[in-house]
Amino acid sequence: MRTSPAGSRRAALSLAAVLAAACVTTAGCSGAARPTDTGSAGPGAAKVSAPPVHADVDYQLGGAYPPPKGVAVVSRDHTDPPAPGLYNICYVNAFQAQPDAEGEWDDDLLMRDRSGKVVMDEDWGEAMLDIGTPGKRARIAQKVDDWIDACADKGFDAVEPDNYDSYTRAPHGLLTAADAEAFQTLLARHAHARHLAVAQKNTLELAEDRKRVGLDFAVVEECGQYDECGSYVDAFGDHVLVVEYTEQGMRKACAGWGDRISIVRRDLDVTPAGGDGYVRETCTG
Repeated sequence: MRTSPAGSRRAALSLAAVLAAACVTTAGCSGAARPTDTGSAGPGAAKVSAPPVHADVDYQLGGAYPPPKGVAVVSRDHTDPPAPGLYNICYVNAFQAQPDAEGEWDDDLLMRDRSGKVVMDEDWGEAMLDIGTPGKRARIAQKVDDWIDACADKGFDAVEPDNYDSYTRAPHGLLTAADAEAFQTLLARHAHARHLAVAQKNTLELAEDRKRVGLDFAVVEECGQYDECGSYVDAFGDHVLVVEYTEQGMRKACAGWGDRISIVRRDLDVTPAGGDGYVRETCTG
């Protein structure tokens, strides 16, 4: 999870969100809360269903476990199965390699600084991917699209490509916001072709472009902590899912937005239920 105040935070493990059109999937959209048809205005748009607004949500990036009673929306890593009967979001690390997984990528797709050294996200030990040219974006998207396909085939309802904000951590001049939006557009087009909606993960600075890029809802870390929830609501309406990691952030998010959007507090390691350090709270208790 990112902890900078620029809206550039994320979970350390994989969670991508893929939303199925009209909720026709093996596992999705049969919970008590009904998803909302949004229809994306972005490239390759299809009619898709965002998560139900103001629903009880659980964030299970650290490993799948039976969702607490009342949960209607759950986020899990793309390697896990969806939760039966709920609206499921599937996480993929789209803009960076997983820790120690640089070898799974062609060498020229890893971003390098001017000395030739691979650029790392030092907070998470992840090599950054070079999305700086159309050709490289297309090749990287081929691998990520395979993960998106797996999410859809498993019956997830949404895909959440993480590290949209990686351009903000690249050495000066190597990546731009336009590069990030161009790559995200490729992923959104593919997800929509599979009748899946797409989440914007954090990256408030690009939220105003979300319809053009093809993003249907937001998954936001610590917008209460950093007083950003209102700005995400301005861009996405009530189609915002918030994860807080501190008592203060949770209190602020609930006070300002607890009657409109989905908010949950988790421990920073998103520990499975029953594990040491597990924390899960909602605005109602």
